[in-house]
Amino acid sequence: MLQSKLFPGTLKEDPKDEVSISAKYLIRAGFIDKVMAGVYTILPLGWRVLDKIEDIIREEMDAIGGQQVFMPSLSPQENWRKTADRLNKIDVLFEARGANKESRRRNDATYVLNCTHEDIVTPLAKKMKFSYKDFPLALYQIQTKFRNEARPKSGILRGREFRMKDLYSFHRSPEGLQKFYETSKGAYKNVFDRLGIGEDTHITLASGGDFTKDFSHEFQTECEAGEDLVFKVKSTGVCYNREVTPSQAQEFKGNFSKDQKEMELVEGKGVIGVGELVDFLKIDIERTTKTLVYKTDDEKFVLAAVRGDYEINEEKLSKVIGASRVELADAKEVKKTTGSEIGYIGIVNAPEKVQVVMDDSLKDRVNFESGANKTNYHAVNVNFGRDVEEPKEFFDIKTAKEGDVFPETGEVYEVFKGSEVGNIFPLNTKFSEGFDYCYTDKDGKKNLVYMGSYGIGSTRAMGVIVEKMHDENGIIWPETIAPFKVHLISIGKDEEARKLYDKLRKENVEVLFDDRDISPGEKFAEADLIGCPLRVVVSAKTLEKGKIEVKKRNEKEANFVDEKELLKTIK
Repeated sequence: MLQSKLFPGTLKEDPKDEVSISAKYLIRAGFIDKVMAGVYTILPLGWRVLDKIEDIIREEMDAIGGQQVFMPSLSPQENWRKTADRLNKIDVLFEARGANKESRRRNDATYVLNCTHEDIVTPLAKKMKFSYKDFPLALYQIQTKFRNEARPKSGILRGREFRMKDLYSFHRSPEGLQKFYETSKGAYKNVFDRLGIGEDTHITLASGGDFTKDFSHEFQTECEAGEDLVFKVKSTGVCYNREVTPSQAQEFKGNFSKDQKEMELVEGKGVIGVGELVDFLKIDIERTTKTLVYKTDDEKFVLAAVRGDYEINEEKLSKVIGASRVELADAKEVKKTTGSEIGYIGIVNAPEKVQVVMDDSLKDRVNFESGANKTNYHAVNVNFGRDVEEPKEFFDIKTAKEGDVFPETGEVYEVFKGSEVGNIFPLNTKFSEGFDYCYTDKDGKKNLVYMGSYGIGSTRAMGVIVEKMHDENGIIWPETIAPFKVHLISIGKDEEARKLYDKLRKENVEVLFDDRDISPGEKFAEADLIGCPLRVVVSAKTLEKGKIEVKKRNEKEANFVDEKELLKTIK
């Protein structure tokens, strides 16, 4: 490829409205172009990289028996209603309809822009595969997805429109599903190894979300720009996403007197936040108690309480009380349930008919604070056994934070920021039940099909690789996915450089030839920005000695070789 013909070229300065390193470099180097927040055009250089990433993914999915399909981006709303009304529960769904009166006159239907394809692939498989002899079955696609992200501010690390590989497996039994599920982990490891990020990518236990009550597994790459916090047990290597991390609270180092003081109510009108309470009552934050009222999916209410320096984890709370989901009660519901305004709820004088769930961070405290369930009032010097009945069991309902302990071993977690590049979910029978997808066994009996779902974000992986592999001058692409293997630069010897360019192409070497009439400094700077693995320089100075300059992008020093040695180096 001649660089003089390459569209669109590089930019001199970083884009002003991007915060992530990957977005800045990919835009400046001409790999992507921003259309609007969360939406990017993949440019020729970017497509060469993305195409190679997706080829690697495709090869590994084929190797475990996946068959590639291509499903539509548009789907009927009815499909999304069949599985527990996901149409009204998935908070990132986009809808599509005619944009103007003339379009809606032709067709006034409203569709879903798919963010995932379980609701399409399940009825597809049901049409064609229904004998026990047809299983296992694995179908995958590499396709554009749409998600209504609230704040897409990290380039292609999190977009509203993005590329993803999603594979779906179908099985006769949970054992068959589990076997393939484990096989998929190996395939994912191969993908990330080949992309150059395998060493820093960890299988991480995570929430099953809308898909399953079991753990799902994320593939989290250590990355400072990552949006997830991953907690690692050093002795076992097991990793947890923050949202599901089993957590034992950090021990409070303050001076807790064992002498119980008399409880009293303190008026604090308008003092409702933990930080405000600490200042107002002049106590340690660990003495405060955060209590919130939640409503379950069956319209019951529960009071959940944690130590003031923690947050309540709704995922954990749901599992403790056996609810499929919980949501915060509104002001009217709080008032009706507790008799108090929001901000003054507590475990003191808690309503008798409302379930109270206490986090284990509340244990062993003396003379602590709690909302008094009386508007404008807080209780201080509260003690279990006297002012509040100590529960028979404390639970872990808090969101973990750095410094917390793994309860089983007492180890302090290692914590790192991660960016999720892939995930796998055991769907079990959630979608086969919704679409009544059964197979007939050898005895003629109908049984529900077991399913799994497996995703890799190819555009996100591209962004994560740049976040991991760059320096102050630009991108450093792994050889497996670089847009070109060689960046050839001519300094005053265009004819000789063109001859070498032709020879390299005949040897099937991917080469970007900078044939432009600009200064050597500009050429070198752009070569570093674009980040091809090898920079080859043809100049009068080196040709006088029969040598050609070769420099690896990730090394500082250049080598000087003859043409034969150059071909060996490249090969």
